[in-house]
Amino acid sequence: MQDIFTKTDLQNLYEIDDHLWLQETIKLLKSHRFNELDLDNLIEELESLGRRDKNKATSLLEQVIRHLLLLQFWTEEYEDNAAHWESEIDSFRTQLKRHLTTNLYQHLEQEYNNIYDDALRYVTKKTRLKSFPKKSPYTLEQVIDINWLP
Repeated sequence: MQDIFTKTDLQNLYEIDDHLWLQETIKLLKSHRFNELDLDNLIEELESLGRRDKNKATSLLEQVIRHLLLLQFWTEEYEDNAAHWESEIDSFRTQLKRHLTTNLYQHLEQEYNNIYDDALRYVTKKTRLKSFPKKSPYTLEQVIDINWLP
């Protein structure tokens, strides 16, 4: 049985059960019933999806940078932690590689200095060291290269 929802019904459904709203929206899209779509909420969801993807890529890249900095500059802890940091770098790079699109790569290029600054703030607080470079010693290409280590 095919559900019949008006735009108003779909708008109300969005407020009550967003998962069911999504299922109904997909049905409408698949059957090319575009004039019945709840466009306002669909646009909101698509914009939110884009932000989530950017935030995830940003977070993963920041994690890689944090661990690269720890690996390269926290020499007092190197012997005890290097293997852990290297495995974390590998894990975050692998996740980023699976998630990365051309659009997300361009976003990371654009935000790279801000992402580095956030990573720097974290490692400085974690280690209390002042010896980390103020500007990134790594290129974006190096940071995402699965085989590269400083």
